[in-house]
Amino acid sequence: MKHGLFITGTGTGVGKTLVTAGIVRYLLRRGVDAVPMKPVQTGGIPNLAGILAPDLEFSLAAAEISLAPHELELAAPYIYEPACSPHLAGRIERRYPEIPRIARCARALLERHQAVVTEGAGGVLVPLDENHTMLDLMKELDFPVVLVSHDGLGTINHTLLSLQALRAAGLEVLGVVFNALEPPSPENEYIREDNPKTIARLSGVRILGQIPYLEGIAPDRAGLWERFETHTPGLETILERIRRP
Repeated sequence: MKHGLFITGTGTGVGKTLVTAGIVRYLLRRGVDAVPMKPVQTGGIPNLAGILAPDLEFSLAAAEISLAPHELELAAPYIYEPACSPHLAGRIERRYPEIPRIARCARALLERHQAVVTEGAGGVLVPLDENHTMLDLMKELDFPVVLVSHDGLGTINHTLLSLQALRAAGLEVLGVVFNALEPPSPENEYIREDNPKTIARLSGVRILGQIPYLEGIAPDRAGLWERFETHTPGLETILERIRRP
């Protein structure tokens, strides 16, 4: 059994890292040797050893695993310090992300592990260089996709357009995870309740979860991952897909 999974989003800051970390943790605790991958990280954090990929570090901490230095390079082949779109970071640092190299890194990880949970950067069509987008990388990897979206006002359009692009590219979409970006209030609760139902009806996509607003997210926060799993029943669907021959 060797499988990849790609976690993309409707945009930046919708919760891809939270979902990636939660999935890796869930798979590991059910006997699947899974590792996270962050092919392109902007907003990297300089340290004495070089530069860290904070999204990858979050997922590793949440899963309570570590990777050897050579595997860390495979899991995060492109880390940029500027916190901007990958194409702009690549232009600034004069080295764009290369899709063939990322694919080789993913395959190398799959030679060592059963599953690789790959987190994209930004949304589906964020540019990687002057000619290619995140969607081109997703097509090259050809992993089943989980789309992460916020559940507030405006998400219907963003989510349906993202699903349309993924399906037009011939990618397998496992479903959508909705993530609340702000606390509930009487003014927006009816919108947040209706959005997933409307998106499911119009797209036919499976709703994998609807995560409530979680304040102060940290990988070691008590009760965080229990709440995550409670509100993401579609994790079982992901596990079944990963275990499929």
